[in-house]
Amino acid sequence: MNANLTIEPTYVLGPALVVFLGVAAVRLRRARPGWTGRHVFLRTAACLYTAAVLSITVLPLRVTWGEYANQMPWWNQVNYVPMVTVDVTAVPNVLMFVPLGMLLPLLTRVSGPARAVGVSALASLCIEVTQLLSYVLFHNGRSVDVNDLLANTLGGLIGYLLVRLALARPPVRELLRRFALPRSAEGQPAVTTTAA
Repeated sequence: MNANLTIEPTYVLGPALVVFLGVAAVRLRRARPGWTGRHVFLRTAACLYTAAVLSITVLPLRVTWGEYANQMPWWNQVNYVPMVTVDVTAVPNVLMFVPLGMLLPLLTRVSGPARAVGVSALASLCIEVTQLLSYVLFHNGRSVDVNDLLANTLGGLIGYLLVRLALARPPVRELLRRFALPRSAEGQPAVTTTAA
């Protein structure tokens, strides 16, 4: 069977964003904890950020089978050795994950650099595995690079540290505390008052 088609980001992400906005509107209307106006704004920003990352790293999804398929074996699409081919192209990967690191203390209970590194590395690993699977299943041109994993993780750590530094300034801390999601039913914000 021969196939050569492209699944555009709007076909996947468009409906997902519409569903998210519908759920957010219902929860905002019902005044669910963690879904106030500021919280919905933060959640929507995180959702749009996620969609942007997916549209860069996973989508569009090119499906090629048969005579159109990429004939390179999948194991040749993986760079296993770190820091051998690092160049300026690592900078966009670092920058892409800075917002993730900044969102972590506002959206989750991530409360330290080690956890920020762990979550960033896991998110990056999921992207790299998805790229590998899309190559194996659909024979597209995606490659997997351990340097991308390292650069993304570094970006997440930088973003997290930027927020922690901002928390040292009382006006910024109070603003972030207003937008941060509650940690519990008691409504304690995810952003703590200490900068440590």
